[in-house]
Parts: sequence; C-alpha cells; structure tokens
Amino acid sequence: MPRHVPASVTELSRIGLLASMPGERLVALAGRMRREQVAPGSRVVAEGDLGNRFYVVLSGMFTVTQEDRGERGLLRPGDTFGEVALALGVTRTATVTAMTPAVVASCDREAFDEFLRPLFADD
Repeated sequence: MPRHVPASVTELSRIGLLASMPGERLVALAGRMRREQVAPGSRVVAEGDLGNRFYVVLSGMFTVTQEDRGERGLLRPGDTFGEVALALGVTRTATVTAMTPAVVASCDREAFDEFLRPLFADD
C-alpha cells in the first residue's frame, strides 16, 4: 500500500468549495485528505458501489457516466465528487473515470461529516 501523502493546504485552497473554509480548519482537513495519482482509464468510483470517500480533483480530467444515461459530464481541477453517496447514504450514483493522468485528494466519511457536510447543507 502506498504511504499516505496528505493534500497540501495550497492545493485545497484552490478548490471553490473549500476556499471559504477558515485556515485552521483547512489545515486540519488537509491532514486528513489522501492524495492519489490516477492513471488514464482508471475508475475512481463505480456506479452502484458503496460510497466511503469524498474526492476533489487536483489535476487532470475525468468523465462522469451513468449506466442508463451515458456520459453525464466532465470533471476538471477544482471539481468535487462523491458527496451524494456520503451525504444521502446511498450507493454511488455514477462512475468517474480518469481521461488523462490525474491527481485527486480524498477523505473518509468521518472527515467528510466533520469538515464538509456543513458546506453542502448551505446549498
């Protein structure tokens, strides 16, 4: 298993959703976010799987597809995914696949609940 490489505060501060988070909370969240390289063609999440992580795109591009509806969109640096499964307690609603070499940062459900769920509650 690769060693845990946390996401940097600088990387996370560029994510629109996280930009308004106070500095000390962003530092705490960064320490809980795991940075991962993703090869082109690799699936990060698959529709129907149990959701246990929330993701932010740090670099690269991803396609979002649904079995019954086909391609649903593209994710670029600064975009996030995985919140629906965590916030609603449902299985993954789409498959996210890297189109290019990419880097994501992700956190587990506990960190999502502590740091991120309130950001989605405002919408």
